[in-house]
Amino acid sequence: MTGVIIRASVSEQTSTASTDLQSYLESAGRDEKVRQVRAKIDELGIQYIYYQFISITGKIVGKGVPSDHWEKTAEGGIQLVYGATVNLALDRRQQYVGYGPEAAELVAIPDVDTFCQLPWDRRVARVYCVCFRNREEEENPGGFLTADCRGNLIRLHEAFQTKHGLHLRHGCEPEMMWLKKGPDGKPDGGVTKPNCYHIDQFEELRPVFLRVIEYSRAMGLDMIQGDHEDAPGQLELNFMYDDALRTCDRLTTYRQICAQVAREFNLIACFMSKPFLGVSASGCHHNLSLWRGGDTTVKTFGMDTLLGLEGNYTYQQGGENTFMPVPGKSPRIPGPIGLNCIGGVIAHLGALTAVGCSTVNSYRRLWDAGFWAPVYSDWGYQNRTCGLRVSAPGRFEYRAVDSMVNPYLMAGAMLQAFDDGLSNQLDPGEPEQRNIYEAMEAGKQTKKLPMSLGEALDRLAEDEVIQSAMPGEMYGLYEEYKRDEWIRFLATTSNWDAENYMHCLP
Repeated sequence: MTGVIIRASVSEQTSTASTDLQSYLESAGRDEKVRQVRAKIDELGIQYIYYQFISITGKIVGKGVPSDHWEKTAEGGIQLVYGATVNLALDRRQQYVGYGPEAAELVAIPDVDTFCQLPWDRRVARVYCVCFRNREEEENPGGFLTADCRGNLIRLHEAFQTKHGLHLRHGCEPEMMWLKKGPDGKPDGGVTKPNCYHIDQFEELRPVFLRVIEYSRAMGLDMIQGDHEDAPGQLELNFMYDDALRTCDRLTTYRQICAQVAREFNLIACFMSKPFLGVSASGCHHNLSLWRGGDTTVKTFGMDTLLGLEGNYTYQQGGENTFMPVPGKSPRIPGPIGLNCIGGVIAHLGALTAVGCSTVNSYRRLWDAGFWAPVYSDWGYQNRTCGLRVSAPGRFEYRAVDSMVNPYLMAGAMLQAFDDGLSNQLDPGEPEQRNIYEAMEAGKQTKKLPMSLGEALDRLAEDEVIQSAMPGEMYGLYEEYKRDEWIRFLATTSNWDAENYMHCLP
């Protein structure tokens, strides 16, 4: 499986002085895969490699290295300042968030299964990395870096599988908008009109989405369907669900592809959730299920030569979907495991909102009423007015998540909510079949989601279960980064202020 880490036990580490980094480098089969990458480099004529990992906000960061140095870099990794994990961001006092210039440098070791050529420039490849503390650190040298959200997800998922014997598979619905550039290079409206599901509007963006699909398939994304949504230039192009880590990697790859296609067509690939008021925002609904067993299959999409290692093209299939309804009972109600997981999510929905709706702009989506955004913590079958809906037998759709989400943090948080639901057999209550707004008018008591980033962060600060999805340094970094974002927003004078107060007196 992509990204599997073999970690020495405490006794082994004590006796051999092994570190997490050393154990990772010595994991079974790694040396052979390093040789396979060298063969792929030579076969495809790759000259340059991006060594990339994911920052706290989901941004792709890293370094580039000529492919001549593959073996050396596969062993030694790249070094980059710890602050890269928080985008080297400055807070409102012009101080670096999390790590100052005196901090050490992390070591990012390539996850060789993810090595893949970039189809838009065949001279270049990319590989995702797992991050570690510096080898010379006084405290925990060579330990897993807990500011690495991708590495955290790998370890959280492994722990969940060990405890429950189940693994998470999920798919996402990545809405985004294709915007025109004005003469100044800034956004100048959507490429198309906001006509949902209109094939003519979809057709207008055909050259764009076909290029996205071409690149996506070349890099292992099994593209399954797409449509024009109901905002200007808004498309949703979906790919097949899979193991949690691979889905997160593929969403990040998809964003990288869209950014490249935008450059080719002189457009802007906009993942901001709510750039326009009065039309729908861009969500990223997650469809989730827990599975027992299954096999892997490699999808080649008709290519004679894969552009990378098979891990990019591997999908988990078959096995037992434990969210399926119990035979003989209502096909609308998940089985006990699914119900407990829904119970876990409902119990922690406030804190989860701080992860799924992670920006100030995210809450424009929740406040702009009438556009199907979820604002109440309830669940139902095919009921889009609820925060969760059973979208089909065997899966449920988590809706309080938008296009700016860091998918690795979201998947980790969902795993911890599921763990709480399963461990404590949390009951989600009866599903709501009515429109939630009409049900509330009839007297139903339902909690509302946080309606601002500040409120969501307060809910996260009270929730140790969801905080546990951000182990070690990660929660403190996330709280500092996002709390500063919220305070800077509150301290900013905008056009709205001027329009409402400039001439209000005398």
